[in-house]
Amino acid sequence: MTKLRIVPLGGLGEVGKNMMCIEYGRNIMVVDVGIMFPEADMPGIDYILPNWEYLNDKKDLVRAVLVTHGHQDHIGGLAHFLKDFNVPIYATKLTRGLIEVRLRQEGMLERATLHNYAPGDVINIGPFAVEPYHVCHSIPDTVGLGIETPAGLIVHSGDFKFDHTPVDKWITDYNKLAEFSVRGVLALLSDSTNADQPGNTLSEAVLDNAFHQIMREAPGRVIVATFASLISRVQQVVDVASLYERKVAVAGRSMIENTAMARELGYLDIPEDMLISLAEAERLPPQQVLIMATGSQGEPMAVLNRLATDRHATLRIQEQDTVVFSSHTIPGNEELTHSVINRLFQRGADVYYHPLAQVHVSGHASQEEQKLLINLLRPRFFVPIHGELRHLKQHGKLAREVGIPEENVAVVENGYPLIFAEEQMTIGERVPGYYVFVDGALVGEVGPQVIQERDKLGQSGFVTAVLHYDRQKGKAVGQPRIITRGFVFTPGAEDLLSRAADVIRSAASVKSGTSSSKVEDRVERALSDFFYRETRRNPMVTVAAVEE
Repeated sequence: MTKLRIVPLGGLGEVGKNMMCIEYGRNIMVVDVGIMFPEADMPGIDYILPNWEYLNDKKDLVRAVLVTHGHQDHIGGLAHFLKDFNVPIYATKLTRGLIEVRLRQEGMLERATLHNYAPGDVINIGPFAVEPYHVCHSIPDTVGLGIETPAGLIVHSGDFKFDHTPVDKWITDYNKLAEFSVRGVLALLSDSTNADQPGNTLSEAVLDNAFHQIMREAPGRVIVATFASLISRVQQVVDVASLYERKVAVAGRSMIENTAMARELGYLDIPEDMLISLAEAERLPPQQVLIMATGSQGEPMAVLNRLATDRHATLRIQEQDTVVFSSHTIPGNEELTHSVINRLFQRGADVYYHPLAQVHVSGHASQEEQKLLINLLRPRFFVPIHGELRHLKQHGKLAREVGIPEENVAVVENGYPLIFAEEQMTIGERVPGYYVFVDGALVGEVGPQVIQERDKLGQSGFVTAVLHYDRQKGKAVGQPRIITRGFVFTPGAEDLLSRAADVIRSAASVKSGTSSSKVEDRVERALSDFFYRETRRNPMVTVAAVEE
């Protein structure tokens, strides 16, 4: 008997890099291929990809990628995925535009086959009939997915909230959800990001009051930093700015490209006479200027960080500037973000950020909305998705509270297949699901061991010892050379390093004929023990024994 398999490859156990496989027979459909931003203990990492090793021997079975919306944690990995899989991508019009921006940046646009779909469409892909339906989120053109399979109807919520006053006036499609319920839902896969937040998520409309107050009271320029893909937020800010007769300048490559794409497609309305360049903004009276910028997460190369450190090519922070952080801080970015805020204050700006001011609301459903979705659909089985394990666990608890039997709730992390057959759900053996790190041009070459080494280097620095070794005599020749970085200040540590040289010569006194590699290991251990004993620090120690 053919079974339906749902295999999460990303987004279950963390916030980000969302990717889900839905498999029936010799057909696999992928929902979203996103990225996750690095945490504080991942030095040097640009971002993290889902691990799709599970699909590597199934390339001829993958039929398509369905994308729910245009945020990077749902589309950011597509350029990498398309290098391995030649499959069509389906997305709504704005999402497709944002995908094109990303693929063009990565030089992959010419290799992509992109198709539009829209709420109300039915797309037949192998044995699957896919019905996208509109949901509210913090970006326009977001959809959830009804996926009719031979085993039953699957509903994938995407990222959602129930906003009755959305910025784009387009509410969630309750009629479609009711229709799914009447047809009978086998399994609901539902966004868990805010499962630990009671009540309902505030509407985007509540931000208008805060933006009005800021624009009205700001004595100079207003600089609003947010995610480049938060198109709805950009529109809100622009609408308020127009009432206070402020011109709009856009700063930051991704912000410029995304706003241009959204304007071209009709999802962002900025009158031509309202949009100005950064150079023009510098010439206008400050109280007539609004700047939309990147860098709300404190990213080192983004506009806001360069303003805070006075490194921007065009702009400088001025006395009486008002800076607004209109986004949540991604876990792990708190230190960077707070550093930028402090530097902006130092330069004379007034800074607004959540929770100091109501300048951001979440795009994700809180507990009451999550329970409402379950009650609307009444699925047989429930699977929490999109969140850390604490979110998934809490969402599973909510499902049980509203009547889903405990045995029909599957709280799983990445890599655990869910198998549906004969009206039963079982959890299969875990498939590979470790992180795939992207570090510059390196994809997957940097693993946990390298991250641990970088962390150790950051904590205590390194020591490299170079010695000349006479293999026949089994001893060091001459004075060893010791190089340190990030460990001790060399001019003030002559005595420590002199004694370290004695340790090297002693440890390198071995039996005649001992290989240089064994001498290196012996000296490395001896030096590590010596430095810890003397300094209570563990620098990374490397040794090179050059045979005479």
